[in-house]
Amino acid sequence: MDDDFDMTLMSNRVSVQTCPGSALWYTAAMTLAAENERLRAENADLRHLVAQLQQQLAAAQQCISELEQQHTDPPPFVKPNRAKPTQPKHLRKKRASVHNRGRRRMTPTRCVEHALDRCPTCDYQLQGHSLDYTREVIEVPEPQPLEVVEHWVIKRFCPHCRRWHSPKLDLRGQVLGQGRIGVRIASLIAYLRNTMRLPIRRIQTYLHTLHLLVLSAGEIVELLHQVRRALHPAIEGLKQRARESPILHGDETSWRQDGENGYIWAFSTPGEARVRYYEYDHSRGQAVVKRILAGRFHGHLVSDFYCGYNEYAGKHQRCWTHLLRDLHELKAAQGEDTEVAAWVQAVRTLYDEAQVWLAAEMQPRQAAREGKYVELTSRAHTLGLAYAKAYQHPCCALAKRLLRHEDEVFQFVLVEGLSADNNLAERSIRPLVVMRKISGGSRSEEGTKTRLGLASLFETWQARKLNPFVECLKELSHPTAFPSQSSLPQT
Repeated sequence: MDDDFDMTLMSNRVSVQTCPGSALWYTAAMTLAAENERLRAENADLRHLVAQLQQQLAAAQQCISELEQQHTDPPPFVKPNRAKPTQPKHLRKKRASVHNRGRRRMTPTRCVEHALDRCPTCDYQLQGHSLDYTREVIEVPEPQPLEVVEHWVIKRFCPHCRRWHSPKLDLRGQVLGQGRIGVRIASLIAYLRNTMRLPIRRIQTYLHTLHLLVLSAGEIVELLHQVRRALHPAIEGLKQRARESPILHGDETSWRQDGENGYIWAFSTPGEARVRYYEYDHSRGQAVVKRILAGRFHGHLVSDFYCGYNEYAGKHQRCWTHLLRDLHELKAAQGEDTEVAAWVQAVRTLYDEAQVWLAAEMQPRQAAREGKYVELTSRAHTLGLAYAKAYQHPCCALAKRLLRHEDEVFQFVLVEGLSADNNLAERSIRPLVVMRKISGGSRSEEGTKTRLGLASLFETWQARKLNPFVECLKELSHPTAFPSQSSLPQT
């Protein structure tokens, strides 16, 4: 089309030369030709600009996609979300009838009667007396004021001896040592500090707000030390009962004392007379287990696969939760290897069969337990031999672990009441982990002793479903439970 336009212009030039009247038309045609050239150049520039913008848009979309992916993926320290099961959930189990009851009404401490004397309709005097309904209102009493008791020790003169005599004041069971704080306040502070995990400043605020009692931070800290010293025999009793228990769960966690790294060793017992005992040591080595247990404990020790517990020469049950977790990580890392997946599933099947067998056999005889134990141990031994010497195989480490602890993974089949995992010790040590997260540790050896000693008592009382405040008050109020506080070391 443009070529036709150019040919038309050439023919028009000839016409203009022969016909001067057509000059005006020729000028207009030349203007249109110039405009056409300008538009062509502008179109080319716009096409080039559009190409550049499309490239920039593609790069921007790529950046947006990468940023969205970064925001979608959690940071490394966040646990990934669990994949939802594809199979439908099982129907919720019907709750036992023993739980289908309403809220229990409390015993009233005061009754208030409400009655009408005259009829609200005709104003006639009402007669008779019958209970229509009751309504329960629960309320706390007003904060009790402090009771400050001043003991006057009176001395009297003996004309015969010619001497003055006064009674020896013995306030054991009422106050700690030579201090001024009674055992009720001491028990309350210990309860707020250990069970409620309140900082010292919050304890000060509570005492001042509700009881108008002003105590310094140093006085509260020293009072906690005195409570621990007074209850030292009870703490040692927990340690002794833990050693005498037929089953003992052990675990450890880090703890900083005066800026130095150390460890808390926690030992817990199941059953009705539950015990929670904590002890601090700078080391995490086998010598600690030997010092606490060796020669004194002769039952079954439940622990993870940490080598520090290998010093114990008695019966041992290793935690299956740790082993199953390592098996899951191995399968996730080598998910495409069918050989690894089959071996992991075979080890997991041993544990599942043991649990199913124990659930099916309500009270199996000891001979049946021993037979099942030999069967499972033999199969675990075979699985361990499969890859124990294949040093380049991914299953080598766990296979050697099975062989190393083959007598310690199925003890729960032999012994009634023995758990296959160490969850009891891990749950027992969790309160101290929370304390460590808040405070970062303790500042002195005395502070560590007080923290762990009182934690042993209060966690034991809680595990036994007792009131920690009442139990602490009961121990401190018993004058024969410990020697005179005035003779206790004030270190």
